[in-house]
Amino acid sequence: MPAQILSGKEVADRILADVAKEVDSLARSGCRPFLAVVRVGDDPASVAYVRGKRKDAARVGILSEEHTFPEETGQEDVCALIDRLNREEGVHGILVQLPLPPHIDEEAIIERIAPEKDVDGFHPVNVGRMVLGQETFLPCTPHGILMMLRHAGVEVRGRHVVVVGRSNIVGKPLANLLLQKREGGNATVTVCHTATPDIGSFTRQADIVVVAAGRPGVLTADMVRVGAVVIDVGINRVEDPSSPRGYRLIGDVAFEEVARKASLITPVPGGVGLVTRAMLLWNTVRAARLAQERRGG
Repeated sequence: MPAQILSGKEVADRILADVAKEVDSLARSGCRPFLAVVRVGDDPASVAYVRGKRKDAARVGILSEEHTFPEETGQEDVCALIDRLNREEGVHGILVQLPLPPHIDEEAIIERIAPEKDVDGFHPVNVGRMVLGQETFLPCTPHGILMMLRHAGVEVRGRHVVVVGRSNIVGKPLANLLLQKREGGNATVTVCHTATPDIGSFTRQADIVVVAAGRPGVLTADMVRVGAVVIDVGINRVEDPSSPRGYRLIGDVAFEEVARKASLITPVPGGVGLVTRAMLLWNTVRAARLAQERRGG
């Protein structure tokens, strides 16, 4: 029996509907959520991501503004803009589109954003709060994955989840959230990475496999057990002369073969990426609500 497809669009639409209701509620009380997006350079993937985020924001009534810099812009100029956005009361969320050019220190830029406006959930303060299980802005992709599993009715508690990848953006925070004693957590978690010998020996034991390795086709059918849930976070561009664009997007999972063994699988495109974008706006609305509360609104 082929795997059921877990559509990111369906989950994202549901999240965005909830966000739109919250935006309307805030607007009636005099607060319009506002997201500032900062982009350095013209990386095609970054341009496309920002365009999608802007479209989603308009759809739910969130105001957004894009600040773009040429590739050669110095770090000081980017920091100066972030400092200004930090001071502006009407700006509730700040997103710096990654990756940044090599001459700019990404960690320094992320730390420059005020934690209460860090809607990506990457600031060390917010990461620390997440690790401790405190209320904070959760990173969008890990939080989105939990939302997808919940939407599909996948029980995480007591299950063995194998996360392939240990990035600060996906692998590490996702493993932490899955471990926590909370809804969507209480899993037994194994993290595999580039130094793990025979990753398949771990993934074959998993009830749920999440692949965020950044390499196409890294998870093959022989690496999953029958009935496993497979979440593919990867987005890889590969050449395809038959495509009008000259390329196509694929995930980190060998989709066709793995789908014949899994019970549930996410597609690429159309999977985790759409939900990640929705969670960014979820965080933006939450930032606006918290700002309103701080002002006594």
